[in-house]
Amino acid sequence: MNLMMSMAAFALAASISPGPVNVVALSSGAQFGLLASLRHVLGATVGFVLLLVFTGFGLHEVLRQYPVLTDIIRWAGMAFLVYLAWKLALDDGRLDVDQPTRSPSFWHGALMQWLNPKAWLAAVAGMGAFVADGEGRLIGLFALIYFVICYLSVACWAYAGAFLGPWLRSPQRIRTFNRSMAAMLAGCAVSLLYV
Repeated sequence: MNLMMSMAAFALAASISPGPVNVVALSSGAQFGLLASLRHVLGATVGFVLLLVFTGFGLHEVLRQYPVLTDIIRWAGMAFLVYLAWKLALDDGRLDVDQPTRSPSFWHGALMQWLNPKAWLAAVAGMGAFVADGEGRLIGLFALIYFVICYLSVACWAYAGAFLGPWLRSPQRIRTFNRSMAAMLAGCAVSLLYV
């Protein structure tokens, strides 16, 4: 039972803390509401759990043998975050009903995790701490615990955005919010230079 509690505490700390996936969930919740944002939440959760499982079954060894792959992931993640920040910063805040925009998709959420160095660090650190020997039963247990906690954590960010949504009904407030989210994403990208 202590192992499960430790796994859950680790999953909560890694999943609920601010990061690019959670910032996008917050922004999506504010713009599109909670229900529309749950596709992103589910995609981010499934994407991370797959990354966690693959790491548990030996992906971390591949990265250790070929460190250039880690650099490629980090730079691709930074580029993706800068792209998202740029798109948010350019948004004019108008609520055009004639041109409906779409909330982030399941695949967008999943891809974000695979390009998110925070997710890679959490997967490698978590598997190293709890399943260093690669035991399949423990990998499955950790993945199940992580799935539930990650889903609820990212959903909390989407809910917080949905809660802010009614306040963001003017173009000026939306622009301010989007530019704040863009600055947070850009900050996440810059922080990856020091990982």
